[in-house]
Amino acid sequence: MMWHKQVTFWLSFLTAIVLICWLLSGVLLPFVAGLALAYFLNPVTTHLERLGVNRLVASLVTIALTLLVGILLLLLVVPIFGAQFSAFLERLPEYIVKLQNMATGEGARWLKAAIGDRLPNIQQSLSQLVTQGASYILGFVQSIWTGGQALISLFSLVVITPVVAFYLLNDWNDMVAKVDSWLPVKNRDKIREIARDMDRAIAGFVRGQSLVCLILGAFYAMSLTLAGLNFGFVIGLVSGIITFIPYVGSLTGLLLAGGVAIVQFFPDYTMIGLVIGIFVFGQFIEGYILSPKLVGDSVGLHPVWLMFALLAFGYLLGFLGLLLAVPLAAAVGVLVRFAIRQYLDSPLYTGEEEGEPDAGPEVR
Repeated sequence: MMWHKQVTFWLSFLTAIVLICWLLSGVLLPFVAGLALAYFLNPVTTHLERLGVNRLVASLVTIALTLLVGILLLLLVVPIFGAQFSAFLERLPEYIVKLQNMATGEGARWLKAAIGDRLPNIQQSLSQLVTQGASYILGFVQSIWTGGQALISLFSLVVITPVVAFYLLNDWNDMVAKVDSWLPVKNRDKIREIARDMDRAIAGFVRGQSLVCLILGAFYAMSLTLAGLNFGFVIGLVSGIITFIPYVGSLTGLLLAGGVAIVQFFPDYTMIGLVIGIFVFGQFIEGYILSPKLVGDSVGLHPVWLMFALLAFGYLLGFLGLLLAVPLAAAVGVLVRFAIRQYLDSPLYTGEEEGEPDAGPEVR
């Protein structure tokens, strides 16, 4: 049957694409980053074009302004972030030991009274848990770094990505029209509908969640710094950046900031409560204002599926996988929902032969 041939063709095409991405994962990063940047900036360029600006000029202006803003942010943020991040990594073991001693040391009489002779075993278990957790995190970060940077340099990423983004942005409409002309004529309308659903899902999450991460990162960084928390800038910025991972970003930031606040301010419960209150307020703003307005409810990405995609693609393809994880997760989600709808309308679900008339209700 014809649909068997089409399914075989598209599965073979998808397999070839996945194989190529896996083989060339070390050199694809600047090109995938350029594609992501072009996709992100296309609405701005299209808006300028509708105002009467030539597409070439609009693409050039959009890329130039993006680079200018990026350079200014790097000049302002990187020195502070780099200094605090290196200092935070150096003092992290010290903070962990202090927290452990505060929880299970000589001063924790309430804990010894409740647990009794099992306290030494719990201390040993906590030490092992912290060691294993640190090893896992460092190993995961190292796998991302080696997988994403093995065959390319930072220079190539910085130079090639804007060039690729500019050319793709300039030719975006022509590329979309060309790909559209390749679609099978009989199924063209259905494929276009699926593509529009994918675009809404990807755009709704990537563009919307990126703005959410930027706003929360700036809020956390400034608030924690003004509160006087050690390494507040780097903790706040990282917490905002990883907010796109549901629950993980906010929980990570809360644990890091809370742990540092306890070591730094204890027994000043007011300052510890202030730091925790900053994250509670940030989560309120995200849940009730930012996410409903910027992301919406039509994305359809389940948090568990998103976390699995990030971990799986990050492990397989390194940093390249992290870039591809969210759009591919959104696209696969749309395809799965479409496949389920097709299944529910098919004889496989209804038990009727194709073309068999509905017998109607049974007459007794």
